[in-house]
Amino acid sequence: MSADSRIDAYAKAIREIVAVEGYVAEVEDELFRFARVFEGNDGLRSALTDTASPAERRLALADDLLGGKALSVTTAVVGFIVSIGRANDLPAIVDRFIALAAEARSHEVAEVRSAVALTDVQIAQLAASLSRATGKQVEVKVIVDASVLGGLVARVGDTVIDGTVRHRLDQLKDSI
Repeated sequence: MSADSRIDAYAKAIREIVAVEGYVAEVEDELFRFARVFEGNDGLRSALTDTASPAERRLALADDLLGGKALSVTTAVVGFIVSIGRANDLPAIVDRFIALAAEARSHEVAEVRSAVALTDVQIAQLAASLSRATGKQVEVKVIVDASVLGGLVARVGDTVIDGTVRHRLDQLKDSI
């Protein structure tokens, strides 16, 4: 079984489990946030992917991180992925799960990076703007990223819309 088909199989299984539990949107958001933290934190990534460490220890760490802060189904999904030794694949599995869930709703996922958290109103306005720009129904997932000096970077599928201050300054520099 190829890595892509394995990731797809895990994502489909998670979608089915979460759909039965009835918490699709909440689990999508929690898994999305956890996957982004996992990607951005070398220590966490090392601790959860270290196969020399007993599975129980890695599972306990995941439970400590999520327990009480996330739905039990979210904690169980992360725990499952970690316990079977697939933590390295966690971001890809989560991203595929989110894409499948959005696809089931005939939506596309937009990953938006911003220096600050966005309000619900701003997210709704951004979703409407991205929907008009791409011609697709868009759901926005926001990543707060301090490296974004100002503005936003949005990725919808293969389309990247860079409205950051850094990008505008680079354009200005190139034109001068």
